[in-house]
Amino acid sequence: MENPDEYDQNGFIFPRSRYYGQVKPEYLAFNANLQEFAQKTGYITNLENNGKMNPEDAYKQIKLLWKQLKQSKKGLGIVKEPPGAD
Repeated sequence: MENPDEYDQNGFIFPRSRYYGQVKPEYLAFNANLQEFAQKTGYITNLENNGKMNPEDAYKQIKLLWKQLKQSKKGLGIVKEPPGAD
């Protein structure tokens, strides 16, 4: 049984922010994907800044993550809404 006072390592390593946007399943899924993108690009950036990864590899990995994020948006059917549309 877990102790409620135990330190949540997963929440520390992979923190999630609260979502304040319009509540739709596709928006919630995209928000989770966007937060994962931000986490991974942060890790890659830190590795590159500390000399553990060369800049070209960091660029390629972030570019791949960006393509995956764009594909996720497209796959979820999220389209750009006109300004002021709610």
